[in-house]
Amino acid sequence: MSATLSFTAPTEHGPQDITLAYTRVGAGEPLLLLHGIGHHRQAWDPVVDILATEREVTAVDLPGFGQSPALPHGLPHDLPTTNAVLAAFCAALGLDRPHVAGNSLGGLLALELGREDLVRSVTALSPAGFWSQAERRYAFTVLAGMRRTARSLPLPLVERLSRTAAGRTALTSTIYARPGRRSPEAVVAETLALAHAEGFAETLRAGRTVRFTDDVPGIPVTVAWGDRDRLLLPRQGVRAKHAIPRARLVRLRGCGHVPMNDDPAMVARVILDGSRAQEASALRTSFSTVGL
Repeated sequence: MSATLSFTAPTEHGPQDITLAYTRVGAGEPLLLLHGIGHHRQAWDPVVDILATEREVTAVDLPGFGQSPALPHGLPHDLPTTNAVLAAFCAALGLDRPHVAGNSLGGLLALELGREDLVRSVTALSPAGFWSQAERRYAFTVLAGMRRTARSLPLPLVERLSRTAAGRTALTSTIYARPGRRSPEAVVAETLALAHAEGFAETLRAGRTVRFTDDVPGIPVTVAWGDRDRLLLPRQGVRAKHAIPRARLVRLRGCGHVPMNDDPAMVARVILDGSRAQEASALRTSFSTVGL
């Protein structure tokens, strides 16, 4: 089910009326999916049906991306504001402490939600925020270049390029290790999503000072990194493990920065295993309580 939800979010700048687009499918414990900068919720399409066999899956367009309008004028697209918006979105939709999985920017947001103890478990796929300054400048330069290219290409050319594996590689090889597997329709849609993302510039600007250095205590955390990630280099996963010592660090073999399309079965398994860790933890706690 695809829909939009309008709600009021209590932000640092006062209550704000927000509208977000989302898709909801499946049954089970709630799972929230968060995409990366310049992308949209359809990035998760390759894994949604698998996840929905065990979870009630909600994939949301972040503010200013996909079909979600930008935040109200004067409201920054930064981490505190976006997390306040996501927390209010979950409350309005009735998602009680969902599991959360995020990619890139979405992975960073997922970790922040976990640090604030708003979710049951976190799975972060190539999360932003574990970069050196040089690595951040490189990633932001690449992202800005991708945005300029997407905005400069006429739609007929994008459609023509998307019909061949070579064209899909030219358009998307920065984020996919296996761009030829992406469907022509998906490549066109995500190129347009990048070109038209209202929140892109402000979100990128807000990310200049971001580094994730805090632990995420009390909940299961999985950090997974594609070993062919060309945007946020895999060595950043080691820094994530140092920052979050209890996290499970997983290598996604043969996957790029957006791994859901490169190997849907493996990525879905990592996400489901990460959310099951919360169930196992709760079960161990129950046994300990009985033993007392």
